[in-house]
Amino acid sequence: MNNDHAKPSMNQEIFKLGFGVETISVYLLCCGLTDQGAVISTKNLLGVWNGKPEALYEGIKILEERNILLKIISDLEDKSVYKLTDIKSWKP
Repeated sequence: MNNDHAKPSMNQEIFKLGFGVETISVYLLCCGLTDQGAVISTKNLLGVWNGKPEALYEGIKILEERNILLKIISDLEDKSVYKLTDIKSWKP
């Protein structure tokens, strides 16, 4: 049994960037998936998102623009895989 505990992926700085509730919710869902060892993908996010899909996609777009979320794979049909970036890479 492995007793190593990874540091949670969520960074409190997200709350200081002036994002709306839905964008912060997208970020927190991404952190939750990461902390569970799951892939951050549009499929997995839609599986836990309880709002309109458009709001999820808008939150993803905002996080990508600020380099908080990085798209690593896409099939060009709204099926993408992402990773969270280190806070040092975030754009103000």
